[in-house]
Amino acid sequence: MKILLSWLREFVDVPGTAEEVARTMSVRGFAVEGIERDGEDAVIDFEITANRPDCMSVLGMAREVATAYDLQTRRPAVGDSTLPLVSLKTVDKADVEIIIDAPNLCPRYAGAVADVQVGPSPAWIQARLQAAGVRPISNIVDLTNYVLLELGQPMHAFDLSKLTGAQIRVRPAAAGEALHTLDGQMRTLSPDMLVIADTERPVAVAGVMGGAESEVTNATSTIVLESAYFDALSVRRTSRKLGLKTEASIRFERGADPRMPVTAMERACALLQMIGAGTARGTVVDGYPTRVESRTVSLRRARIQGLLGVAIPDAEVKRILEQLGFALKSTSEGWDITVPTRRVDVRREVDLIEEVARHYGFDRVPVTFPALTSPAPLPDPRIQQTRGLRTLLTASGFSEAVTFGFVGEGAALAFAPQEELVPIANPLSENFAVLRPSVLPGLIAAVAHNRRREQRDIRLFEVGGRFSRTAGERRAVACAWTGAGSPAHWSGEGREVDFFDIKGTVERICEALRVEISTVSQRTPWLVPGCAASAVAGDSTFVGVFGQLAPAVLESMGLPPGESVYVAEIDLDAAEAAATSSDLHVEPLPRYPSVTRDVSILIANTVAAGDVRRTIQEAAPAALVRIREFDRYQGKGVPEGKISLSLRLTFRSPDRTLTDAEVQSAMDAILAALQHDHDAIQR
Repeated sequence: MKILLSWLREFVDVPGTAEEVARTMSVRGFAVEGIERDGEDAVIDFEITANRPDCMSVLGMAREVATAYDLQTRRPAVGDSTLPLVSLKTVDKADVEIIIDAPNLCPRYAGAVADVQVGPSPAWIQARLQAAGVRPISNIVDLTNYVLLELGQPMHAFDLSKLTGAQIRVRPAAAGEALHTLDGQMRTLSPDMLVIADTERPVAVAGVMGGAESEVTNATSTIVLESAYFDALSVRRTSRKLGLKTEASIRFERGADPRMPVTAMERACALLQMIGAGTARGTVVDGYPTRVESRTVSLRRARIQGLLGVAIPDAEVKRILEQLGFALKSTSEGWDITVPTRRVDVRREVDLIEEVARHYGFDRVPVTFPALTSPAPLPDPRIQQTRGLRTLLTASGFSEAVTFGFVGEGAALAFAPQEELVPIANPLSENFAVLRPSVLPGLIAAVAHNRRREQRDIRLFEVGGRFSRTAGERRAVACAWTGAGSPAHWSGEGREVDFFDIKGTVERICEALRVEISTVSQRTPWLVPGCAASAVAGDSTFVGVFGQLAPAVLESMGLPPGESVYVAEIDLDAAEAAATSSDLHVEPLPRYPSVTRDVSILIANTVAAGDVRRTIQEAAPAALVRIREFDRYQGKGVPEGKISLSLRLTFRSPDRTLTDAEVQSAMDAILAALQHDHDAIQR
């Protein structure tokens, strides 16, 4: 918001230079983007955050400056009088009729009719507009822009002779209606958009832009001035749908002041007469079917001190809030504060405390922690879980990626059916059309992005939400791995990542989550058949899926043909439900030695390693403490369809040394079970 210092001084007698004003306001929450010299004057460019639409005007910033310097604001003078300058008669209904059909979207609409002589604006108005970055057009258009910048109230002027039926009607657009807007574009409207219309057609998009067919030109002799208050959400939605961002829409969509339209109209009528551009015919017509009342918020002294850690005198609290426009009523614990309707950002007690702290001075707040009256709540255990996963995966060589929660519909359909997708009502583009049904689409796109930049070895992970119609939002951790499975070393060559690398990653994740899983072969459309498996907890609880990405998905994501990308996705909510007890316990180091036996068996190559493990565990005594596969061979000397699998079994008793006979008995039972369940033969 660019503000001319001399214009600001019409509202408040601010002392000092522009640089001093900028420094004073910067410590009160208003960043200054720069200061420009305009002859002997200066233009201060304030950065106004989206939650402070009340400061997007000279008057709004004047209130803040006056509070900072402990001064009083005043209304701007026009000639020898202050606002309003003119006393007008009642409007003749024959001039123009104002009808509000949608009071929920337009709670207030003010209008006035004026006879005008269109021409250039006075030099001082043009200079102020140009200093604020607004191009002068004509005295009527410039006047509406001047009031917008001065008071923060958007206005618009219609040529009365171009309005059919001399009527202003505020209504929703009809399906298929179109409007030729002032930017020269033909806009197709929809029923969820609010328009300003005459008896036949729309003449403006409410809160956004006027229509070319009712535009004020040099031939205009009578105008209808508009000053209204529109629903913020409606204007924001319309502006985004039409792709139109204007000075008016920026203010309306953030929240205008419902009490300003009449004040702004009176100011515009006064300026109109003062610059000799015309004369209003009567008083302002104020349509206000739905009143917007001020809200009241309680403010407690103890809460101010408890939050800021310093006791602020009552007189200082009262001064700050009253100068900002709040009305105070004393209570036993503090005050009941009436919040002005322009302050859309103040809804809670802490918002009022922030206002007090800003102008009291953050530098005067002591650097100490306020006393706590109750223990802090325990953190969400999911936060600690996510931190642990990040530590685990980064230690495993993965880098964290953060991708969008929105993806294109084509990318989403590779991972979920159409009926499960959750579409976005107003997507920014086709690439963000639906909520992601899986964390993998964005992760794979990140892999493709890195591959296009000649990165070969890529390991990425992400922890985030995924969405579906039936399951809603669920948390997940996903991994993607391509390139080297192990790096080259002087002792041997490196190798490419394979299925067992991603399987090991899944096992490490589930171990950290305290979930005991088994892997089951699975057919998944987006994974290569035979290189896809699911992680299952217990008998049937699905925890996740992993495997090699299918060529069709690789191609759709822009990855090179023949690329091997292994991915995994673990459902954290399912894993949390299936996790074993989180109670940690310590066991003493074993006092008795262990006994290790190796065994090699011939077994069908279709038998899963998890099935072999389960058979061994069920047949073995409690003394079996570890099973580890250390060799798998398939080739010469091994029959077709068979593999040679070598396992190392470790036995230990907590209270004695095991005998050879006990261990051999256990081995015999294990081999018998393997032969019975899987037709295994000891080699």
